[in-house]
Formats: sequence, C-alpha cells, structure tokens
Amino acid sequence: MFRFRGAKGRDLCDPHLGFTRRDFLRVGGAGMMGMTLNNLMAGEDASAGSAHAGSPGWGKAKNIIMIYLQGGPSHLDLWDPKENLPDKIRSEFKSIPTKIPGVHFTEILPKLAKVNDKFTMIRSMSYTPNGLFNHTAAIYQIMTGYTTDKVSPSGQLEPPSPKDFPNFGSNIIRLKPTEEPMLPFVMLPRPLQESNVVGKGGSAGFLGKAYDPYTLYPAGDDMKMDKMDGIKVDDLQLRPEVFSVRLRRRAKLREAIEAQMPVVEKAVEKHNLDGYYDQALNLIVSGRAREAFDLDAESDAMRDRYGRNTFGQSCLLARRLVEAGTRVVEVIWPKVANSDNHSWDHHVGLTKRMKDQSGPMLDDGLSALFEDLDQRGMLDETLVVAIGEFGRSPEKGVSTSGNNNSADGRDHWPYCYTSVIGGAGIKRGYVHGKSDKTGSAPLELPVHPMEILATIYHSVGIDPETIVYNHLNQPRELVKAQAVEKLFA
Repeated sequence: MFRFRGAKGRDLCDPHLGFTRRDFLRVGGAGMMGMTLNNLMAGEDASAGSAHAGSPGWGKAKNIIMIYLQGGPSHLDLWDPKENLPDKIRSEFKSIPTKIPGVHFTEILPKLAKVNDKFTMIRSMSYTPNGLFNHTAAIYQIMTGYTTDKVSPSGQLEPPSPKDFPNFGSNIIRLKPTEEPMLPFVMLPRPLQESNVVGKGGSAGFLGKAYDPYTLYPAGDDMKMDKMDGIKVDDLQLRPEVFSVRLRRRAKLREAIEAQMPVVEKAVEKHNLDGYYDQALNLIVSGRAREAFDLDAESDAMRDRYGRNTFGQSCLLARRLVEAGTRVVEVIWPKVANSDNHSWDHHVGLTKRMKDQSGPMLDDGLSALFEDLDQRGMLDETLVVAIGEFGRSPEKGVSTSGNNNSADGRDHWPYCYTSVIGGAGIKRGYVHGKSDKTGSAPLELPVHPMEILATIYHSVGIDPETIVYNHLNQPRELVKAQAVEKLFA
C-alpha cells in the first residue's frame, strides 16, 4: 500500500503551505511492517508569512544557549541587591558597581559586573503559581510553556510521559531544522531533576522521540568537578531514531524496498532522501561532532577562564557546539534541585554556599561565555538565556512553600526574580523592569516565564502561536504568550 499525503500542512496550521516536505510518505504492507519515512524529510519554515516577520529581533538568532539555573537562585544575593533594609531581608554580600552606571550586583559576581554591558538584565520576572510552587512544576513551565494538572501530594509532578508538552528546543529543531550536519539539540551535563522526578520537561513529549535532545550526562557524582574531562562523542546518548546501529539496519531495509519498488525512489526523488539518510548516518562518526566534544583542543587559559568545574566546562562546550552547528544547547545547572552543596536551592546556609560554591562557578562560566561569544563574533547570532525556575524569598527564615528554612536561608519566590538574556539583537547594557525596595514584586514591566519562551521562538523566527497537535490530535499553541519586543535593540 502507498499513501501520499499532499494536503495542507495541518501540523503547523498554516493553510498557505500547501504540499510540504513535512507531509509524509508512508510505505506500508504486511512484509514491511508499516515502515514510515517521514522522519527523514526536512522540515519547512514555520515562520513563512508570519505577522511578526520584520519586527524587532525577528529571526536574528541562529543558535540558542539556555543556561538553566536549576534550583532557583536568589536574585537579592546575586544581581538585584537592596540597601538600607533590615538584616532579615538584606543580603550578607556587599553591593558592587557594574559597567552600567547606577546598576549594582553583589560582590560574588565581580566578573559578570564587568561584562553586563553585553546583555540585558530582566529584574521583573514574575508569575503567580497554581498550587504549590515547587521545582518540578516551575521547571516544566519554563521548558514547555505549559503547566500541568497532575501534581502529587508533595507538590511534585509525575515522571516524564509521551503525553508531555515538548521542550522548547524540540519545537525549534522540528520547525527550524539545522542545515548543518551536526547534532541539532544537546542537553548537558545532567537532566532536569527534583528528587526522584527526572527529566520532566526535558523531552520532545508528544512530538515523538525523534525530536528528543541528545543528552551528555558524564558519569560521576554531582560533586565530581572534573567529570567533563575526557568526554568524547561516544558518551553522547543518541536519540533512538538516530542510533547508528538502528540507522544502518533501516538503511539496509530501505535498500531492499527500493530494489523491489523503484517507484518509491522516484516519488521522493525531489526530497533528496539519500541526503537526509547520509546526514543522519554521518552524524555519529563525523569529524565535526568529535571535534566539538574535544575540550582538550582549547587552550589551558581558555579552559581556566570558564572555570575548571562541571558548569564552566559545560558552558565552554556549549560554545563549541553552536560553533560547530548545533541549533539548541541547554546547559542544566549540574546539581539537583532541592539538594545541598553547589545547589541554588538555598533553604539553609545560603551565605557560605553561594560565596564558596555556586556564586563563583556562575560568575566564571557565564561571564566567559558572553565574552568569548562576543570576541568570536558569535554573539550577534546566538541568543543566550540564563534563568532559574523562580527566585528566593525576600525574608530569610520564613516558609513560603512548605519547606523548612534556617535563619540564613530563603524559600521559593516566583513573584519577583531576575534573569539574563543577551545576543541576537537583544539590547546591550539594558535593565528591563524594576523590583520594589525589598525585591518582593515588580514595580514595572513584569515578564512571565512564558514570555521568555515566546521571545526565544521569536528570536529564531518562529511565531510563538504556531499550532502543533498533541497526542490527542488537539491543536495547541507553542506558547500562549507574545515576545517581549522591548528587549530587542
């Protein structure tokens, strides 16, 4: 049986697209077990004819690097310090000037203070959570643009499911497939996680595993700071649909089909099917991929500059990956949410842990990434976003989410926090929004996490309201929000 679908591109809800390469050819039959070839065809541009085309920042980003500060860093102790407040609110860290006149960080970010003229600070991130504002639900929201209805009594979400909404990176590589023979979407150096819920919000969900990220999770405990040393392409966990053995098995099956049914070859000739197969096969063994993962190719000075720890070397690897042609890289903070030591989830011992552990790692890695991208001329086409799932409570020692907090600890706080965004046409040296005198709420220009996702889609030239169909074949927007165009120059 042959089945050719030449109808309009329903999966994108764009009537003007007509017959596209996204429409699939299905080759069926009892002896072929319904083998589908649609995953091999290139995607069409989902932005064609968008009303947003030509607006500020539209389509400026060739690549995306998401620096995900899993755990929820304290904005008051990093980049939105407040003065003349009671001890129970004021940070223990001193305030220092930055490259932007009148804008201060705390003393634990001296390097970022010298490069904040390269990016935008959003000091008015804010949302009101449904139910308990726990890590898993908040992570799912920022990664997918959706909230979930099913929450356990402890406030955690269910484990990942094929019914989940896709990670934004999966949507991007589906709608804006890379033209380079390189891994399109890589997540490292560990999965998104709270307690025993691992990977929620980090998969392609109902889009199917073909759009899952390639994951690089080096072996070793989270406290093993040199785990990125010696990584190689063989360590990469490949998506099942492009695993080399399976690809080669499918390639042999395809050859058998073509030998018996030349009409298939003729029908898909204009789609350069061999090209897509060759690209997928060559990814595994390509010199380009292997070279990208060779951190030893960098000078000792450059590796030191990023920081000789898991986070710093992950940021360096992110630069190498986008340089080699990867479309989306997500660097997950290398410590589980709701854990101690190097975590951003500072319910206890905030001052010492931030000063000695998480603060210096963030300062080295993120400042080096912005400087390095800029010096290489890559920042103009690479969007960098650094964000956590929420901030921390202005008042120390109080419970806002059912957790116990020491006198030197802050609880979860989604009502006001800070994020960083830069590159790809984003204003340089700009502060968007303003928090009140205690960092409790935005005074102006509040930004919802979903608007950050919309801004990411907009930056790569994808309409945030593009329609996809979920596992029940129901139409859903990529995200129900609009890009924050004021962030763009």
